[in-house]
Amino acid sequence: MDRHTIRILLNGEPVEVAGVAPTTSLLAWLRGARGLTGTKEGCNEGDCGACTVVVGALSGDDAALELATLNACLCFLPTLDGKAVFTVEYLRAQAGGRLHPAQQALVDCHGSQCGFCTPGFAMSLWALYDACAVEGSRPDEARIRSTLTGNLCRCTGYRPIIEAGQRMFDLPALALDRERLRRDLLALRRRESLEYAHQGARFLAPRTLTGLLELRARHPVATMLAGGTDVGLWVNKQLRALDAILYLGEVAALRRVVEEDGVLRIGAGASLTDAFAALARHWPELGELWERFASLPVRNAGTLGGNFANGSPIGDSMPALIALGARVVLASVRGRRSLALEDFYLDYMKKDLAADEIVAAIEVPLPAAGLRFRTWKLSKRYDSDISAVCGAFALHLEDGRVHAPRIAFGGMAATPRRATRTEAALDGRPWDEAALALAAQALDEDFDPLTDLRASAGYRRRAAAGLLRRFFLETRADAPLAPAQTRVFAAFDPCAVVPHGEDA
Repeated sequence: MDRHTIRILLNGEPVEVAGVAPTTSLLAWLRGARGLTGTKEGCNEGDCGACTVVVGALSGDDAALELATLNACLCFLPTLDGKAVFTVEYLRAQAGGRLHPAQQALVDCHGSQCGFCTPGFAMSLWALYDACAVEGSRPDEARIRSTLTGNLCRCTGYRPIIEAGQRMFDLPALALDRERLRRDLLALRRRESLEYAHQGARFLAPRTLTGLLELRARHPVATMLAGGTDVGLWVNKQLRALDAILYLGEVAALRRVVEEDGVLRIGAGASLTDAFAALARHWPELGELWERFASLPVRNAGTLGGNFANGSPIGDSMPALIALGARVVLASVRGRRSLALEDFYLDYMKKDLAADEIVAAIEVPLPAAGLRFRTWKLSKRYDSDISAVCGAFALHLEDGRVHAPRIAFGGMAATPRRATRTEAALDGRPWDEAALALAAQALDEDFDPLTDLRASAGYRRRAAAGLLRRFFLETRADAPLAPAQTRVFAAFDPCAVVPHGEDA
């Protein structure tokens, strides 16, 4: 197999690609080179879902087949090497020239007006349809809505689209030949590393961690690429030219998620979907943040390692990880080192990361008995939005007193940061209103937030104090409130689960 040519299974047919820039997006290639114009270009930044496609890949030692929705506008073409790409044109072909049940249901339920967004919705519904066929299940409305968080409709309204998500399971079943797809991908699988180049720009995709570290030592200024949900915007929106890219997506060791030695170790290449699934098994309080972290296609592409390695002060994962005492593992040809995640951030977008190092993993101590933990984000939109403030709170209660509190915020400073004065004000005190008052006063001294387009400094101060009080109300010893009683959206969300007999 030519290690300098990209090979993709496109709508079931193998295709070889060469002669295009490594930063060519899947979206541009589908529309321009292949004439598959059903995949639309909307925002070109992963927000609207008009370009949603489904990508199939083999995962793990057993080569299990995984299908996931992705935003074609954010995928550099070489990252699809060895994978299957399905566009909306495939749906009708799969149905033998008729409409696929996902498409027919959109017609039956009047789920389209202008139609621009419809192909993206159809692909998200198709992915759900296939997943439920494998599971032998039928989704409830909450799952349908979650599936569609990455798809924006400006004219139809979501009710008929959600109804289509239910209706498609009432139509005659149509199964994807997953075994054939798996065989085709096995035939496409490469053993050697992809080394793709065009007009001086290079895309290097080593298959081992050792190979990646050696390449990093030789190319210290090359762009490290994981999911591309941020780097893709450098090209699409900032029009940056990337001369050399080191892609870590083919290094299996960086995608592993394991529990050992009392920690949950999440490789830097593990997707946000896989990482949050592992975290939420131990800390179910992360469930809401998981659901509200971008959208499903973004979580399928993006990585937890990329989120905290980026170093943005508004990255939603970092406050929770800091509050849980996470450590970041860095690796180079010189060896490994680890440091507390909060110490990784030196200043705005500056990290304690040498030129020849990569972020290898994040290690989160498994929860000890008696841990009280919560994390919340505040943003202008509920789904798929950037935080104005994100807060995370963790402490232990022993005989009613606070021990080892860890409180962290995003959006309140130039980096994700612990509220050290607030922690000191709480440590050792009874968890009561008096302690809360002292902590609120200290919190005001911990941060000097900025005013920007997302929120004013005053709002951020009040919001942070409000989240601290919310944490107190849910974890106090005397009559703690259930999450449904402090969650304002529960009163408006028909899919929110409110325990019987509780007033939301």
